[in-house]
Amino acid sequence: MSCHRWSIFGCHYHKEIVDAAYHVHKRLGPGLLESVYETVLAYELKKRGLNVKRQARVAVIYDNIKLDEGFRADLIVEDKIIVELKSVESVIPVHKKQLLTYLRLADKRLGLLIILALS
Repeated sequence: MSCHRWSIFGCHYHKEIVDAAYHVHKRLGPGLLESVYETVLAYELKKRGLNVKRQARVAVIYDNIKLDEGFRADLIVEDKIIVELKSVESVIPVHKKQLLTYLRLADKRLGLLIILALS
């Protein structure tokens, strides 16, 4: 999917991701493992024509050495947006901090923290 309309959010991809996550959660309901939502959301986004990487390894540079096992992002969409899924009742500060750290380490500007409530 090519994008001709750019904004501070990096195109309209964020809207597609949020819409897809809403539809996945509405159809599957609450209470599943994050890995189930991740698999189905990746499928839904690919159906919509987006490029999606699941459990994408992101290297960390430490002391000028590239360490390949830095972290794994749940989803990276169009090589621009990190999507972190949480199957929890509520967001706690560490969830936001984790996403911000992932964005910094991956040199990305946009991340979505999607909470798939348990109830």
